[in-house]
Amino acid sequence: MENQLLHEVVITAIIEKGGKYLVTRRSPNKRRFPGMWTVPGGKLETNDYVNLPKDTEHYWYNVLEQVLRREVEEEVGLQIKNIKYVTSLATVHADGAPSLVISCLAEYESGEVKLQEEETDKFEWISKEEAKDYDLIDGIYDEIVMADDVRQGKQIEWKRA
Repeated sequence: MENQLLHEVVITAIIEKGGKYLVTRRSPNKRRFPGMWTVPGGKLETNDYVNLPKDTEHYWYNVLEQVLRREVEEEVGLQIKNIKYVTSLATVHADGAPSLVISCLAEYESGEVKLQEEETDKFEWISKEEAKDYDLIDGIYDEIVMADDVRQGKQIEWKRA
């Protein structure tokens, strides 16, 4: 078998509040996608679960949901609820690192937006229509459209919006 790079696993939240979605602008000194708009999220780390008690004899459950809640609270200071799967994507970044990204819809629960300055420098709550006017990372607009469809109970499958 060929030597294959391990994937980083990333989970993101398209957070809905009053029919609007939270987007954040990445800091201009970020290595990937500097100055572009995106949604909050972050990488799964082994420490996110190995120090917790297992839910069954061998497994931890709801790890991604726990990571997403932690990342959203760390990145933007919000608590979220009702996390629903939207889509996933795989990529190999220009630096050669492969990523698997899992995108979810989540409802705003509480808190005020507080940005991590080294991560992001601006935020907006925007409608699906307003999202077209932002310099979003490729695919984020499509994911917002899909999340909006999930909110309306429609069946979804990724397609370019």
